[in-house]
Amino acid sequence: MLKPILTPSQEELLKHERQWLLDLQVILGRLGATGEDQDTLSRSIQQLDELFLLVIVGEFNAGKSAFINALLGKELLKEGVTPTTAQINLLRYSDASQHKMEDANLHVIGEPVELLQHINIVDTPGTNAVIRKHQTITEEFVPRSDMVLFITSADRPFTESERAFMSQIKDWGKKVVLVINKIDLFETAADLQQVVDFVSENGTVLLGTRPDVFPVSARRALRAKQGQPQLWADSGFEPLESYIHDTLDETSRLRLKFLNPLGVGDRLLGKYAGITNNRLNLLAQDTATLANLDGQLKLYDDDMRRDFKFRLADIENILFDMEKRGSAYFDETMRLARIFDLLNKERIQQEFERDVVGDLPQAIEQKVAELIDWLVNADLKQWQAVMAYLDQRRQEHQKQIVGEVGGSFRYDREHLIDSVGKSARRVVDTYDISAEAEKLASGARMAVAETAFAEMGAVGLGAIIATLATTAAADVTGILAASVVAALGLFIIPARRHAAKRDMTERLAHLRQQLTGALTGQFDKELSRSLGRINEAVAPYARFVRAEQDKLQQTRADLDQAQKRQGRLRAEIESML
Repeated sequence: MLKPILTPSQEELLKHERQWLLDLQVILGRLGATGEDQDTLSRSIQQLDELFLLVIVGEFNAGKSAFINALLGKELLKEGVTPTTAQINLLRYSDASQHKMEDANLHVIGEPVELLQHINIVDTPGTNAVIRKHQTITEEFVPRSDMVLFITSADRPFTESERAFMSQIKDWGKKVVLVINKIDLFETAADLQQVVDFVSENGTVLLGTRPDVFPVSARRALRAKQGQPQLWADSGFEPLESYIHDTLDETSRLRLKFLNPLGVGDRLLGKYAGITNNRLNLLAQDTATLANLDGQLKLYDDDMRRDFKFRLADIENILFDMEKRGSAYFDETMRLARIFDLLNKERIQQEFERDVVGDLPQAIEQKVAELIDWLVNADLKQWQAVMAYLDQRRQEHQKQIVGEVGGSFRYDREHLIDSVGKSARRVVDTYDISAEAEKLASGARMAVAETAFAEMGAVGLGAIIATLATTAAADVTGILAASVVAALGLFIIPARRHAAKRDMTERLAHLRQQLTGALTGQFDKELSRSLGRINEAVAPYARFVRAEQDKLQQTRADLDQAQKRQGRLRAEIESML
């Protein structure tokens, strides 16, 4: 146990570190950390109360077991040429030899060896063994170590699998010492030095700092300790044992012991900071998607309103043309030469309807039908554009790498994108152009009829316009007939002609106002409905993006604070120990 050998200040420091690591567990829990990561941190906290843990790793057949036997001076571990077991061998001090299985993968060996009174040693399976479970067990055990002795074989130093495994060790922030075993294979010192330089240089690249490198012959060292002392010098074990006994004194071991959980904390904080940043980057793309959609809808709104004005102008021009025809008709008809025709009110009214009103109702109804078709097709195309855009975004997002950790972020996000896309697709697939057009036409008829205080019934828009136009004609011809009664002079008819033109202009202006006002109101209503349906479909996705952004930004702030707090604790440990 650590506590009996700690000073009061060290005990206080240990208390602070343990509290921080418990707080870190809570933070990781809020982040949705995996059970495996939580367990790793928990085991690292437990290691604070245990002896210094020296973990021996390396490829199968690199001589790990032989090295441990030489270090302890006894043949405690079986040396084999095949990976026969997936067990972790934990060696600790015991007054008498004892062996026990703590679980299926952990074999505890107790031996009365002095070195084991100060450190525990772990022998791991080979990282390149055919049995994949061996490497998995080793990878799970490394985070618990206080220092790692990495054994590589002199005849094949630093293989690709060793490089990959070394990178994983570095990620956990462990102290790593490199041991080159089997140096008895070399015939010259120059050959040995070449391998030492190679291992040192590659270790520096992989670890980011120059590691301690010890070339040894475990076989010669064990034989020297077992009665052949002449082999001791050539074994190269003296510098390594001095390093373990002298360099790793009590203070050094304590310092590594205290720093070990912080290395685990760094790894986990870095991992979840990366996931958080990845998600924020992805949400930034989602925000851009929503902003683009919003911008496209605004452009759609602007384009529709501009095009509607042109289409409405076409309808107004039909009424303006009628007004021109009416003015020409009055100039031709209301003359003294046609005084007897003016006395025939019915004839005048028929001529007015034929020559002035003409096909105006049909022309207006045709233009309104074209306007309705345009509006319906534009609405359908906008939904199709939204659907195509979201399909494209979904394809792009499938290529993104998103952390699967932390609850249902990916599922919720993709589900909402799919939901919006499905809503768009459902609208497009079930879009009944005829029904939509009839609904709009019905609304236009109702709007015009209500504005004109007319009975709508089942008549069409053209019939309503015809009624209103004919009413105007009847009123105008009534003025003509009345003017004849007073036609006693040459000045009366021109005055009445002017009054008729003015009255027709006013009535047509009122009709134009009725019609354009009703169509504009109906257009605004339908355009708003179209945009509203799209925004309603997108709303759950937009709410999710905003909520996740707020949550993840807070998470990133929490992680930044956690990393700063851990950095301060690390500095305190390094200054005290």
